[in-house]
Amino acid sequence: MPDTPISATPATPDGPATPATPTPATPTPDGPARRLRGPGGRPLRVAHLTTVDMSLHLLLATELKVDLDAGFETYGISAPGPYVGQLEAIGVRHEPLHSLTRAWHPRADLAAARELLAALRRLRPDVLHTHNPKTGVLGRILGRAAGVPVVVNTCHGLWAQAHDPFGRRAFVLGAEALAGRFSHAELYQNDEDRRALSRAVPARRSRVVGNGVDLTRFAGDPGDRAAARARIRAALGAGEGELLVAGVGRQVAEKGIREYLQAARALAGKARFLWIGPDDPDKPDALTPAGGAGTGVEFLGSRSDMPELYAALDVFVLPSYREGFSRSAMEAAAGGLPMVLSDIRGCREIGTHDEHLLLTPPGDARALTTALDRLLTEPGLRERLGAAARRRATAHFDQRAVARVSLETYAAVARARHLPWAVG
Repeated sequence: MPDTPISATPATPDGPATPATPTPATPTPDGPARRLRGPGGRPLRVAHLTTVDMSLHLLLATELKVDLDAGFETYGISAPGPYVGQLEAIGVRHEPLHSLTRAWHPRADLAAARELLAALRRLRPDVLHTHNPKTGVLGRILGRAAGVPVVVNTCHGLWAQAHDPFGRRAFVLGAEALAGRFSHAELYQNDEDRRALSRAVPARRSRVVGNGVDLTRFAGDPGDRAAARARIRAALGAGEGELLVAGVGRQVAEKGIREYLQAARALAGKARFLWIGPDDPDKPDALTPAGGAGTGVEFLGSRSDMPELYAALDVFVLPSYREGFSRSAMEAAAGGLPMVLSDIRGCREIGTHDEHLLLTPPGDARALTTALDRLLTEPGLRERLGAAARRRATAHFDQRAVARVSLETYAAVARARHLPWAVG
């Protein structure tokens, strides 16, 4: 595939084209500050493809809103689920792929591929932006087969780590390398993933964009945050002075929940331990709340009041094995929480050890216990790390800046391909 330059400062083998946590993009005369239109001045049709609607709502809601604000006809393509109504309420048109599953199943995947190809030929999007591992592979290849003018992929974290078996790593890198040949541009949430695929994806077509969250959800009046903290803690039955520790994420083993359970047992009596997030039965490493029975960890399931919940917590923990660029950790940072994260790509980008947070090796329950114990017994450390985390989030984790980079990328590809788009 011919190279499509997407940045005036492309990535090089020695470093990223942009910082791992980008500052807000500066609009250019040709960029997203002026509205992009399709041929003849019609609204551009932009489709985002994920495996499930939960990803569209929880991971991409701000990006979808930026697309809508830009005047695009905005589509979300995924397996249908409980979040479709919320997507449609903000103006996103949802296109269901009923055969699509998160796990790899050859027969179901073939059916999903047929559904996706038919949907792309019917919708005829100007831009297909793919996300998630499986839909990233299928979408890039089928997007080009369907003749979509601009195909862009965001890598939210390679689905293999250095410690994984060779066969798994070879499959993952091979699939990503193949699919990367079909896109016009590749966006990465962290530079380690970009470098891992640098031989397959030319630097001129790759860019590190980082990640972000909706900071406005965490920018309320301090008095309001204090009231929310008191209200949520009362609802949880938290005692005066009782420390609340929580992790946020899907209930799967790769989030480090088993190590968290071990740490909770070791630290029983020093704090109350929670886990917040949905189950994920389609994943082979799915856990259930019953897995925490007798450990002192309470599983709260999915919640829609996360800013208030973060305000009620005293410590945040994410002992994950794999992250693209942890959204829950960014939210915890925006909420001013001291954090213990795994020392992995996707978490290291959140901050520096002992400056903004504490890092521990993934899979090491003893190190996790030691780090949590430090935060539980050193109130000064909690205060220092929480304040530093909030400052870093405010400076670097604005999701609207990341979304603007996507718009810049669409425009750059269109210019390079001489597409008849209008800027007005």
